[in-house]
Amino acid sequence: MSQSETELLQGTLDLLILKTLALESMHGYGVSLRIQQISQDVLRVQQGSLYPALYRLEQRGFITYEWGTSENGRRAKFYSLTKKGKKQLISEMEGWERLSAAVDRILETT
Repeated sequence: MSQSETELLQGTLDLLILKTLALESMHGYGVSLRIQQISQDVLRVQQGSLYPALYRLEQRGFITYEWGTSENGRRAKFYSLTKKGKKQLISEMEGWERLSAAVDRILETT
């Protein structure tokens, strides 16, 4: 598996989407590009994973959308975090920090 095909742990995609949308509202393809850009091409989110995740986050009340026009002139949904989504982001970031610290402890064990 190449770095660009790195698979995400279940639930990690939601965290990455929430964090990306905390930076600014954007359409789905923009979310995918921003994750790829910030991760320096290590993470690439395929449409088959991205749009179901966006739908799931919307159904849970973590994000909302407004219709707008994308850079190429197409009609697109522009997603943004809700208040509930901001709280969820904080919770998921705390969970990630705990998980990451636990994995680090295991990897550092000699």
